[in-house]
Amino acid sequence: MPIDFTLTAEQRELQMSARSFARTVLSGVADATRHLATPAERFAATRPFYEQVVKAGFLRRMIPAPLGGEGTGVFDMAVVAEEFQAVDVNVSLTLFGSLLGLMPVMLAGSPAQQRTFIAPFLERAGTPLAAFAFSEPGGSANFASPVPGTGLRTAARLDGEEWVITGAKQWVSSATGWDGNGADLICVVCRTDPTAAPDSAISVIAVPRSAGGIKGIVLERAADLMGHRAHLTPRFRLEQVRTARDNVLGRAGGGLELVEMSFAGTAALVGVFGVALMRAAFDYALNFARTENRGGAAPIIEHQAVGYALADAKMAIEAARYLSWKACHAMDSNAPGAFELALHAKVFGSETAVKMITDLMRVVGIESYDHQCPLAGLLQDAMAYPLFDGGNMGVRRRQLHALLKSPGYDPLTASGAA
Repeated sequence: MPIDFTLTAEQRELQMSARSFARTVLSGVADATRHLATPAERFAATRPFYEQVVKAGFLRRMIPAPLGGEGTGVFDMAVVAEEFQAVDVNVSLTLFGSLLGLMPVMLAGSPAQQRTFIAPFLERAGTPLAAFAFSEPGGSANFASPVPGTGLRTAARLDGEEWVITGAKQWVSSATGWDGNGADLICVVCRTDPTAAPDSAISVIAVPRSAGGIKGIVLERAADLMGHRAHLTPRFRLEQVRTARDNVLGRAGGGLELVEMSFAGTAALVGVFGVALMRAAFDYALNFARTENRGGAAPIIEHQAVGYALADAKMAIEAARYLSWKACHAMDSNAPGAFELALHAKVFGSETAVKMITDLMRVVGIESYDHQCPLAGLLQDAMAYPLFDGGNMGVRRRQLHALLKSPGYDPLTASGAA
């Protein structure tokens, strides 16, 4: 198969549709939210925009066709993610946070679970939210630690035909919903056997919302984020939250593998998020350099230092985009090395975005430190990407390091040259 990064006609149509939607609809999010004082108020103000995302079919377009949606894979998600994130990170992260919330159902749910839990997200109406409740107060990097490590602390016990879940979670996108009483579906990572080893003690249990909310969900606070100012990442408690015994996704005790699989499916998209912010920053800096002379005789792009900085930035964008695209394609085709590529894309794209935006701020100068200039906000948004979806330190230590240590590891597999 020849190497070809050309989009198909359908992918190009999706790209143009997403670009047009972002520019005409999502461009209004900043003005609708920036004046509001609290994270909850800002998140609530994004609801009409998210509703338009759903109505336009983008949520349905991201769900795989075999499950009733119109998606053909992770690559489709990447195409939409770049266009949306380049304009607004808040509503787009709500969209992709819901896709992460659905990921355990899509990967391990039974056909009956998939029909039941995914159905509300296939409609082109409303504002459905799903959440993947993994992270906990005190940190979850060592969630798989055996005793004496505490690892995962949220616990579930069986009471007849129901699971009773108790614990606390945080950094879970949209988990408490629009009203504080829970998203439409929360997939909770919890310990279902207090004495077993981590590879058989952890499960992922689906908790669907009823008409009045999820009883036992208690919102403690919504994080006041440095970036992503209108996105909801709450800290909340689960106080004896009840859900049906049959709502375990995959096998009971198989949650460790399912968590890794769920995050692998979205890791490459974080690389694309970084690409999107770099693209927005580059567009601004390039126009600035072409039009501003800063008191000199010619626009500053005529100076070599500025030209070199812009050239380096553009090279970084292209490198990060094609690494992310390759990772997405590998995920869709189940290619050997797909998992490794996804992790590389996540780490490289997110860290390159922070560095590149910082470099472009030097091109613009002190005015880039003012929020009248978009670069300050783009840097604040970019700072999240090396930290979330597992965190790059954890990705390197727990996942990439483990790959490198495995006896059968071949460094050429990810490149396709093994």
